[in-house]
Amino acid sequence: MVAIAAFLSSCGSNKNIAYFQDIEKYGQNFKSADYYKYEPVIKSNDQLRITVSAPALYQEKVAQFNLPVSSYLTPGETNLTSTPSLPTYHVDKEGIINFPVLGKLKLAGMTKQEAMNYIEKRIADYIREKVIVNLEVASFNISVHGEVFKPGPVKLTNERISVLAALGAAGGITVYGDKTNVLLVRDNNGTIEHCKFDLTQSDIFNSPYFYLHQNDMLFVESTKSRMQDSEYGQADNYKLNRFSVILSAISSITTIVALLIVNNKK
Repeated sequence: MVAIAAFLSSCGSNKNIAYFQDIEKYGQNFKSADYYKYEPVIKSNDQLRITVSAPALYQEKVAQFNLPVSSYLTPGETNLTSTPSLPTYHVDKEGIINFPVLGKLKLAGMTKQEAMNYIEKRIADYIREKVIVNLEVASFNISVHGEVFKPGPVKLTNERISVLAALGAAGGITVYGDKTNVLLVRDNNGTIEHCKFDLTQSDIFNSPYFYLHQNDMLFVESTKSRMQDSEYGQADNYKLNRFSVILSAISSITTIVALLIVNNKK
């Protein structure tokens, strides 16, 4: 009966197997509404790598706006690493970093481009030469959980990753994953946002949550048949445990009775 129920349930959910079942209604080509709007926003607790550069003649002037590059010793080694690491700026709970010469700068809430333009403008108060500010969110991490082949943190090579790319980096959704029930959870400076995706429909491409932000979490729910199998498995295990206890009790009682009979015959 359990097998039949699971089979019928899985047959009923076959329509949820294929991705983007309605994509033909969009035509051969269509643009995501938010494709060009997306850019990460700096948040509290971010770690930022910021470098200031200028033409060779002015490098000495801009050096004061850069943190010193540091080398470090790894455990068990006596020589400094050959590749120095760039230090990072911590965005505190007020959204502020402490920048050389310029002092405290509030960057939280700005996009990367807005922050770079702001820092360039502040530096212009000190030197007239044109400088270039580069900013990277060093703490840009996401994680994928649930019915995927490789749950956990996802390694990123850039700061522009979509829901689909994140799921692909996690190995994809397993056969037990419900493509109609993928949950995104986002901490937006203390406000928890969430959004559910149905990957069998193509409107995901126009969702403002299609591109992920740092520290986003994706959860792929199990299919109903998977959850039913789990429930049946737990019930069967409980029954088996009860049966084992009863069987052990009967065995013990039988042994005691046999010993009593033998003793009485003596």
